[in-house]
Amino acid sequence: WTLISTGIGLLIHVYSIGYMAGDRAFARFFAYMNFFVFAMLTLVLSDNFVGLLVGWGLVGLASYFLIGFWFERPTAVAAARKAFVINVLGDVGIFFAILLMFAKVGSISYGDVFGNAAHAFTSQELFIVCVALFIGCAAKSAQVPLHTWLPDAMEGPTPVSALIHAATMVTAGVYLIARCAPLWTASAEARELVGVIGALTAIAGAVLGIAQWDIKRILAYSTMSQIGYMIMAVGVGAFDAGVLHFLTHAFFKAELFLGSGIIIHNLANEQDVRRMGGLRKQMPFAFVAILVGVLAICGLPGFSGYFSKDAVLYETLLTGHPILYAVGVLTAGITAYYMFRLLFVT
Repeated sequence: WTLISTGIGLLIHVYSIGYMAGDRAFARFFAYMNFFVFAMLTLVLSDNFVGLLVGWGLVGLASYFLIGFWFERPTAVAAARKAFVINVLGDVGIFFAILLMFAKVGSISYGDVFGNAAHAFTSQELFIVCVALFIGCAAKSAQVPLHTWLPDAMEGPTPVSALIHAATMVTAGVYLIARCAPLWTASAEARELVGVIGALTAIAGAVLGIAQWDIKRILAYSTMSQIGYMIMAVGVGAFDAGVLHFLTHAFFKAELFLGSGIIIHNLANEQDVRRMGGLRKQMPFAFVAILVGVLAICGLPGFSGYFSKDAVLYETLLTGHPILYAVGVLTAGITAYYMFRLLFVT
C-alpha cells in the first residue's frame, strides 16, 4: 500500500507538472498533493488504531482541499463539503470502535487487539466493532449508501481524481478490512454484511455508470463499482484476491483518469462524451492509454484486471456464495459495456 501511494503518487505528480502548468495556484496544488501523500502514509504505516484514525482524518481533510481546489466554482465547494461531511461520519464509526476495543483489550495496538480478538470480546461485541469499523470503510470507499460524494468529487482537477479516486484514498476501506483480517475472520456475521454491501455497491455503481455522459463521472461510478468488488472479496474472506484487485485497479484506473485528463485538457475542459468523437487520429497517445485501461478493467485475458477479477469471482464460488458470484459476473458484463461505450464514443 505504501509503494502504491508513493509510486503512483510520483507518476501523478510528474503528470501534474504539465497539467497544472497554466494554473495560478500551481504551488498550492502541489502543497495539497504532498499533504495528501503524507496523510496516506500516516494511515498505512501506523501500527495502532489511533495512528490509523489520525491518518484517516488527515486524508479526509486533504481530499476536502483537493476537491475544492478551484474554490471559485460553487459546485466544487459543495462537492468538497459533501465529501468531508460523509468522511467524518466514517471517522465517528472508527472512533467508536477504538473506544470499545480499548475498553475490552486495554490497548490500541494492532498486535494486542488481534491477539485477543477471540476471547476479549463476546460475539455481539466483535460484530459491533466490525460494523463500526465498516462504517468508516463504507464512507471512505464510497459503499452504498454512503457513496454519493464520489461522483461529485470529480469537480477537482483530473490528477486529483487519479490520485484520490483511483489509486489510494477510496481504497483505504479495503486496506482497513484486510489489515483487520483477524477481526473479520472471527465474526462470520460481519463478513456476510460486508460481502453483501460490496456486491450491492458493485452492481449499483455499474448500473449508474451506464446512465452517465460526463467522462469523469463514468470513471467515478466505475471506481465505486470496482471497490464494491474488492469489498465483496474481503467480505467473503478472500483477502488476497481483494488486495490483488486493489493493486491492479490502482494502475489501470489511474491510467484511465490521466488519459481522460489529456482529452479534457485538449478540448478546453469539455467533459461530455457526446460532444467528442474521432479523437483517435488527433490524440493517438491518449487513445492507446485509454484502450489499454479499458481492456484491463474489462478483464480481457492477459491484462491485469483479468487475473484479479478472476481471483475474486473464483473465491466467491469457493467460499460458497453463488449469489455474490452471479452479481460479480453480471457486474463484469455491465462494466465491459459502459467502458467500451466510452472508448468508442470518444
